[in-house]
Amino acid sequence: MSDKVFKGNRGATGVFFMTLVTIATVVYWLNPPGNPGVDMACMIIIGFLIYGPVMLIGLHALELAPKKAAGTAAGFTGLFGYLGGSVAASAIVGYTVDFFGWDGGFMVMIGGSVLAVILLVIVMLGERRHHQQLKQA
Repeated sequence: MSDKVFKGNRGATGVFFMTLVTIATVVYWLNPPGNPGVDMACMIIIGFLIYGPVMLIGLHALELAPKKAAGTAAGFTGLFGYLGGSVAASAIVGYTVDFFGWDGGFMVMIGGSVLAVILLVIVMLGERRHHQQLKQA
């Protein structure tokens, strides 16, 4: 999808996916009790869309690393992504939910999603600059 629809722009693809994940998370959070169809739809959408940025980050690392270091780059993005995710899920979200309830937990998750979108916009702009420099060279 990033190659066909976004013409190889991995940052734009990540922004698209994470924006939809953020919207689905907000809908899931604000959905009143008694609407299991909306809950299930949001969970399916979040589960389907969250893998896009995860895969694109690893792919982007492979493109930036030299061929000899490609495996290491992929390994480090996976290691720190999953390690950071498990620490955040256990410590940060768990602590927040214990002290501020699920509203606080959802605020943390939505804040993380917004931060991811901002960081992916920075990646997108840097990627665009990099492609322009390659065309000029």
